[in-house]
Amino acid sequence: MVLLSPSGDVALQQRNILFASTALMLIIIIPVMALTVFFAWRYRASARATYDPDWHHSLPLEVVIWSVPLLIIIVIGAITWMGTHLLDPYRPLGRISAAKPALVVKTGDVAPLPKPLVIQVVALDWKWLFMYPEQGIASLNEVVAPVDRPIEFRITASSVMNSLFIPALAGQIYAMPGMQTKLNAVINHAGDYEGFSANYSGAGFSDMRFRFHGVDSQRFEDWTRAAREKGGPLQREDYLTLEKPSEREPIRQFRDVAPDLFEAVLNRCVDRARMCTRDMMAMDAKGGGGKEGIATVMTLGDDGNQRRGGQPLPPRPFVTAICTPTDVYGTAGATARLAD
Repeated sequence: MVLLSPSGDVALQQRNILFASTALMLIIIIPVMALTVFFAWRYRASARATYDPDWHHSLPLEVVIWSVPLLIIIVIGAITWMGTHLLDPYRPLGRISAAKPALVVKTGDVAPLPKPLVIQVVALDWKWLFMYPEQGIASLNEVVAPVDRPIEFRITASSVMNSLFIPALAGQIYAMPGMQTKLNAVINHAGDYEGFSANYSGAGFSDMRFRFHGVDSQRFEDWTRAAREKGGPLQREDYLTLEKPSEREPIRQFRDVAPDLFEAVLNRCVDRARMCTRDMMAMDAKGGGGKEGIATVMTLGDDGNQRRGGQPLPPRPFVTAICTPTDVYGTAGATARLAD
């Protein structure tokens, strides 16, 4: 029922598209079902209805049969196209609600929307970490946001693909390691709502749930103040401990959050011994590390599986050969083993 009675404007507009599309399709479905029953009754064996086996064409009937479905498809297509662009999760909000558009003209002045609240989201195994960079705090399995203030979620994952879904707020959006997705939304009614993972991600998936609280501005300030006073630290070392697989983690807050933590998670280099993916891409853009870089690659270990609670991975072979103008097949290279 939450999907049919949401508390956020984005989810409300998505619901309206669902209602409009369903109503348009019922224009075909209801007459077809009704005529099916009518024909079965009208041409029953005992009715002695007129039967014309030579009938083959009716222009009015052809017009109705083809034009009505075609018009419905055109209208549904237009609604879908406009809704897809208007409700693009990456697109900044155009309004707070139907009664509060993006720009309000007052005495000749233009009042823009409030500044969005940025929330950085990391999907862990099997819990959710929410970081508030402007406030310098973070929370586990809990989101708190002011009513009628735009929210900009920046989302990534620590290990496997996941999906963030708060039905009362907006549609689901995927979380992927090494990538960032975005979701712009707003909550219009104060309340306590459920959020969860909508993509299977392993043993603890079914308990990967969190609470979303829509509150007034004062309660939000009180909550952030309490997190700064009572929360534990969240530096890189604390995150490496937190990201280990666990289930049904209690709600808790953090203070002293490392300012570059989200970027480090996104670039897969929270562990300072690992090279960030952005640095790898920068090197590749300039031609790579050359032969000198092979030694560095061979010494890197992938301890992610062990850090997540799994067994150390066995040594695995990889090819270190590099082709050259005189050795186009790289036959001078050798196959080595990378020990974790």
